[in-house]
Amino acid sequence: MRTRRRKRLILVDMALVTVIAAVTVLVVSLSSGSGDDTMPAGATPLTVTSAVYGRPIPAGFLGLSLEYSSIEDYAGSDPTAIDPVFERLIRNINPGQAAVLRIGGDTTDWTWWPIPGQNKPPGVTYTLTQRWLQVTHALAHNMNARLILGINLEANSVELASTEARMLIDGIGRDSVRALEIGNEPALYASFPWYRTAGGGKVPGRPRDYDLADYTREFSKFAHALPPLPLAGPALGASKWTQHLAPFLTAQRRIGVVTLHRYPLQLCFTSTRSLKHPTLEHLLNDAATTGLADSFTRDVATAHAYHLPLRIDEINSVSCGADDEVSNTFASSLWAVDAMFELGRVGIDGVNLHTFPGAGYEIFKITRPGGRWQAAVSPEYYGLLMFARAAPPGSRLLRVSGGARGPVKTWATRSQDGTVRVVLINKGAQARVFAMKLPASGTASLERLEAPSLTASSGVTIGGQTFGAETDTGALDGGSQSGSVDPVAGRYVVTVPADSAAMLVAH
Repeated sequence: MRTRRRKRLILVDMALVTVIAAVTVLVVSLSSGSGDDTMPAGATPLTVTSAVYGRPIPAGFLGLSLEYSSIEDYAGSDPTAIDPVFERLIRNINPGQAAVLRIGGDTTDWTWWPIPGQNKPPGVTYTLTQRWLQVTHALAHNMNARLILGINLEANSVELASTEARMLIDGIGRDSVRALEIGNEPALYASFPWYRTAGGGKVPGRPRDYDLADYTREFSKFAHALPPLPLAGPALGASKWTQHLAPFLTAQRRIGVVTLHRYPLQLCFTSTRSLKHPTLEHLLNDAATTGLADSFTRDVATAHAYHLPLRIDEINSVSCGADDEVSNTFASSLWAVDAMFELGRVGIDGVNLHTFPGAGYEIFKITRPGGRWQAAVSPEYYGLLMFARAAPPGSRLLRVSGGARGPVKTWATRSQDGTVRVVLINKGAQARVFAMKLPASGTASLERLEAPSLTASSGVTIGGQTFGAETDTGALDGGSQSGSVDPVAGRYVVTVPADSAAMLVAH
């Protein structure tokens, strides 16, 4: 009997201990939530450390890539009155910096300077003029810009290329020329037509067996004939050739900047099931940002091993015919800010966003009704603007630890003056709350990048400001609606609505 009673007492004591433990857990949970009294309920903890990584963001990191035929469309035809709206839009994403402008694209191999006694080659559709030179000279001078100029290779004429290069340098000014870029995406010369015959027949620029070795020999021959300025190349978009970047650079000692091209999505030659097929979902997928950047890791290492910078001097959202329903939406804005950070992460030294009139991904549309310049600014431009504000020249990426996963991307930088900036990109359908520890203290400012919806092509705001449907100044309108955030117990709490981004700035 005593043994049974003792067993009953032991069971009662164990039950009491269990109850007390449960109550204790409940009290702790109610009083501190997740065991941390600095954490609001449901918030994701993030810690921005002081540890830097990667290379400093260079001055002139963000640039534009323009077609030869686009210069007068954007800048005008009067060298004494360059479009001030266009100039301001360039300055906005290069504050206090000399912009790097690449002029080339498809028109690299479709352009020439007329040579007396020679007929225009059949694949040439654009002719340079003295007025074009004067306009481009004025634009470069006004902007203190450095130009990467495409030189026609596909015409396969050293005389044409050397004449074009001399006229460009003499007309624009040697000091404004960063480099001469020989050819544009030569891996496509054998598969895409350079011109069509009168009967509609397609004539490629090179025979079917044209390969990297052929291109390397041609590059050397043309380089020998060009004026003594740094060269840019290989201007490749095909990854099958870039794997041989090192031998190319070994053979081309005049290369001053390595240039490659890339678009995350492609309208032609892709299955609708492919992550490269243009949809909003694919544009916001990590393959279009993280995967895009990672594809350059080997190329960055190769270029830097040769002590050369690597610029992606032609990039945008969708190649081979961009679709407005993807490229001209707020999704492109979120893609742009994330993609620029990713490219900076892997050590890319500069990026040139391609744009030209009529492109589905055109960054801004310039018109001149009644003689007054104005621009319709596309959503993508707002994303570039947020990146430019978040990563000023010389800033370093900071490591972030915590629970940001899935559709949320977090980037942090420290500028040369010690300012810490944190960009939170929410590509998901639900709002998220973040509680952040930063290597900073005091009141921080908060700027939001928002739009009515992910598919919106208008109504985009940054810090509550907008360019509106059209701008005749190139400056944001409206009073800034940047908020302020005070740290509570060492954490900055920020809510980021679905399909939006926010930037916290702390000192």
